Amino acid sequence: MANSPQAKKRARQNEARFAVNKMRRSRIRTYLRAVEEAIASGDQKAAAEALKVAQPELMRGVTKGVYHKNTAARKMSRLSSRVKAIG
Repeated sequence: MANSPQAKKRARQNEARFAVNKMRRSRIRTYLRAVEEAIASGDQKAAAEALKVAQPELMRGVTKGVYHKNTAARKMSRLSSRVKAIG
């Protein structure tokens, strides 16, 4: 357990940051799931639209420190190639 005031404060900050990042991660996953469902349905137009909406959310996760830049780029690349393969 944290003993010093500084360590106690850091523990509080970590809890708060964890909660915020958890919400952000969940929000991004929701957008990615929408893309996955559109791909599964076989509708390229809907999948492309969902991908267009999901991309800024994923990149926002990068700027907020939830995802690494290369992770987000890899996810976008794989999703976009799957959307193109539908047609």
